[in-house]
Amino acid sequence: MTGRPERLFPLFGPLSTLAGIGPKSEKTLAASGTEKPRDILFTLPYAGIDRRLRNSVRDVVPPATATVEVTVGQHVAPPSRSRPYRVAVKDAETEFNLVFFHARGDWLRQQLPTGQKRIVSGKVEMFDGIIQMVHPEHMVPPGEADEIPAFEPIYPLHAGITQKAMWKASRSALELAPELPEWIDAELMKRQGWPRWREALFAAHSPEEQADLGPTAHARQRLAYDEFMAHQLTLALARSSLKRGKGRSTEGTGQLRDKVLAALPYSPTGAQSRAIAEIAADMAAAHRMNRLLQGDVGAGKTLVAFMALLTAVEAGGQGVMMAPTEILARQHLEGLQPLAADAGVRLELLTGRDKGAERATKLAALASGEIEVLVGTHAVFQPDVQFHDLRLAIVDEQHRFGVAQRMELGAKGSRADVLVMTATPIPRSLSLAQYGDMDISVLDEKPPGRKPVTTALVSAGRMEEVVARLQKAVADGHQAYWVCPLVDESETSELTAAEARFKHLRARFAEGEVALVHGQMPPAQKDAAMADFVAARAKVLVATTVIEVGVNVPNASIMVIEGAESFGLAQLHQLRGRVGRGAAQSTCLLMYQALSDSGRRRLEILRDTEDGFRIAEEDLAMRGAGDLIGTAQSGLPRFRIADMESQSALMALAQSDARKLLSDDPTLEGQRGAAARTLLWLMEQDKAIRLLSVG
Repeated sequence: MTGRPERLFPLFGPLSTLAGIGPKSEKTLAASGTEKPRDILFTLPYAGIDRRLRNSVRDVVPPATATVEVTVGQHVAPPSRSRPYRVAVKDAETEFNLVFFHARGDWLRQQLPTGQKRIVSGKVEMFDGIIQMVHPEHMVPPGEADEIPAFEPIYPLHAGITQKAMWKASRSALELAPELPEWIDAELMKRQGWPRWREALFAAHSPEEQADLGPTAHARQRLAYDEFMAHQLTLALARSSLKRGKGRSTEGTGQLRDKVLAALPYSPTGAQSRAIAEIAADMAAAHRMNRLLQGDVGAGKTLVAFMALLTAVEAGGQGVMMAPTEILARQHLEGLQPLAADAGVRLELLTGRDKGAERATKLAALASGEIEVLVGTHAVFQPDVQFHDLRLAIVDEQHRFGVAQRMELGAKGSRADVLVMTATPIPRSLSLAQYGDMDISVLDEKPPGRKPVTTALVSAGRMEEVVARLQKAVADGHQAYWVCPLVDESETSELTAAEARFKHLRARFAEGEVALVHGQMPPAQKDAAMADFVAARAKVLVATTVIEVGVNVPNASIMVIEGAESFGLAQLHQLRGRVGRGAAQSTCLLMYQALSDSGRRRLEILRDTEDGFRIAEEDLAMRGAGDLIGTAQSGLPRFRIADMESQSALMALAQSDARKLLSDDPTLEGQRGAAARTLLWLMEQDKAIRLLSVG
């Protein structure tokens, strides 16, 4: 199937083919992402107005909308244009006024002739003890009563587009909607009581009561499922095209891994052992691994990752671990070095800073296979970086790639396995949306010996108390982080805040005891300040959020976060994870200026739990999916109808359905498969269709 099916053409035509949409409205709608009839179909009403015919305006409690049949009485024209025009009317029980501002009397006398009957619908209000209806939305002769919908849908609007225009456009788009073959499994349709696609659209655009507007209404649920299904099919196709990509079986002897485990002062957690086994099984299979290792702060991802790298080395190959920044790459190197020493393997670091002869030596050792495990930044992607036999690429995905970048990455090593690591616990619904193409291993237990961190809320007014406590702690041999507030989006003001706090603290401590790290510093200076802190020459590290990821200083047992209310939950949780890594009892102080209700709730959640997954779920509930990840770089789909938060069970259902459909019919040629292709075209998942043709 090479192009979009013909029956869908009308839905992808210009908006101006719809009633109520002229050139100007077409421009306005296009600016908001509504460019074709299909987009109007997927813009559902969010509210409704009850316009059922009532006996009298007395049947509602003002202010409220009412629709009644009236007999038109006399017109009272105002003495000046600044006063309203009134028309007296009488329904079955009472008299009231219709009120118009800046009205044209001749037009109103034509619309509302005295002595005639009219059906009027609008908002009923009390004014000086008199009932009135200002500017009724509908005024029609009784014979045209069915022009007024009993329950009028209210659409989300953009400047310059009226409800009437949206109503007309949506009716006209519905007329274009064809009958389509069914892509949902028949059993599932029956079990859920879902209507067919076209029927669902008509029902969603013509709600009969409030309940029809909610996400649990059958018609809306079905349409949400269609969006999830198209998205999950795309991910499942990406996954199967990766699996079809010739992998190679990498099976280790276990010798090196046993050495490391024997040298550990503790046993791995159940979650670590499970993840290690899942990864080893994937690597041993003939197809390429595409797995996500998701672990909370301090859940021990380093050990799991290194075990995977050792499997590659045991099989005679090499492994690479990539981090987004140099600071993080060096952290990984430090974390892996003791383990590499236990195993007796050669581990090296490659970053953009390696130049000249030093770089050439490393590249030669890499190409000959002497370097068994490489840690690096994206510099390892450069064309002159050649591996002898790359078996495994691990990406520490601090700023997540989308599916497309993951596919490019896999192309670097000839058939190398790919393991993506993330330190951000992701709620299930989001991980399904974002990583639905991957298999997932979750580390949800803390290794033994990590003490809980005591978290407290402190008002900024108690700053001096906090500094005094800090002086005492430093005198007792402890170290501390002091994170400066996110002032606003601009880096400069964040910098000013950090520099001001640095000067303030420097005056209270001995020479050289306070160090400063921020994003604007030259890398060498930043590394020097970090090195002073790691070596405990500096006791207090004042920083902007550059330290939120990866930094590991076991002796640091205090974390002060200034302006904590301006940070997101996930970020606060990551920052807190920098302490509590050593033997000492650790403390995290959340210092706030002024707290809104939601700000207080955020900080209290953090105070009450250290479970990153629970924090992520709460964060999602409070902020919504786009904010949680920063939609611009999230690789997250934008759904028009479906809601990832409230409908995550539906998303999970779509994932298993999509995977099953593809395992039964990998090329989507069967009856339901062909219908699913139509769905992919309808949902503009052209990438997925290309994957089908590649396959």
